[in-house]
Amino acid sequence: MRFLNELHEGDRVNGIYLCKQKQAAMTKNGKPYENLILQDKTGVIDGKIWDPNSLGIDEFDALDYIEIMGDVTSFAGAMQLNIKRVRKAGEGEYDPADYLPVSENSVDDMQSQLMALIDSVKNPYLSQLLKKLFVEDKEFMKVFEGHSAAKTVHHGFIGGLMEHTLGVTRLCDYMANAYPLLNRDLLITTALLHDVGKTRELSAFPMNDYTDEGQLLGHIMIGAQMVHDLVKEIPDFPEKIENQVIHCILAHHGELEYGSPKKPALAEAVALNLADNTDARMETLTEIFHADKGKKEWLGYNRFFESNLRRTGDI
Repeated sequence: MRFLNELHEGDRVNGIYLCKQKQAAMTKNGKPYENLILQDKTGVIDGKIWDPNSLGIDEFDALDYIEIMGDVTSFAGAMQLNIKRVRKAGEGEYDPADYLPVSENSVDDMQSQLMALIDSVKNPYLSQLLKKLFVEDKEFMKVFEGHSAAKTVHHGFIGGLMEHTLGVTRLCDYMANAYPLLNRDLLITTALLHDVGKTRELSAFPMNDYTDEGQLLGHIMIGAQMVHDLVKEIPDFPEKIENQVIHCILAHHGELEYGSPKKPALAEAVALNLADNTDARMETLTEIFHADKGKKEWLGYNRFFESNLRRTGDI
């Protein structure tokens, strides 16, 4: 098969892809068509079936693996597939591993790093809090290990949530050593916990989309509720420490307009926000440059960074 990141405008495509989304729509002239989002492990692409009732367009649903024949076109600066023929693929015609994006890092290695960071927390209450979730709750860990950190933008792959969590926590570990005003135990704990709400905000792959709970509450509020519920299971957990942990979670996006119910009031909340933003942005850049495969130096305007991005190249 040809992976989506190998396609170019003008290519004729004939292959099997995962139909992540399917939606009926209508042109301005009242003609029905269908919007698709196709996925493989390298990314996603929009697809259009402009004549869904024509010969060669078979029945299929979202989350089916489909064989398509179509042409790669460009619209508003993004590639899309103009699909001429489609059929539902049968089992044995495809390998699911080719269609689900997966972290390049070993799950076992990431889990070992996670446990080492948990073991480094000395405060007995914070240590119990972390171990109750990441060690004792096997069902949570199964979900956490396989989850993404986002629907799009950064770490949107299996294992992405664990990879992002480790990236943020490592940055916080560095800052705790560099700036003595920071309470390392509080900072490491909140770094490990800051995105646990995403296990309920987003559904599992292959859908990787917002749940009803995620739409209504968002991962920040969900994470704060999860911590509050866990604290109730730990005898004599100090209210002051609980409030500090929850504050850091509530404030980790930094600004009200970015979804945080509170702006950072603790030094540890400021550090967590900086680490979270740094890891997210650097991973986004990594994914942008990786997707381009080095075809050009200037990549064009990127709305996330509000800048025309360029490779550094050799110095």
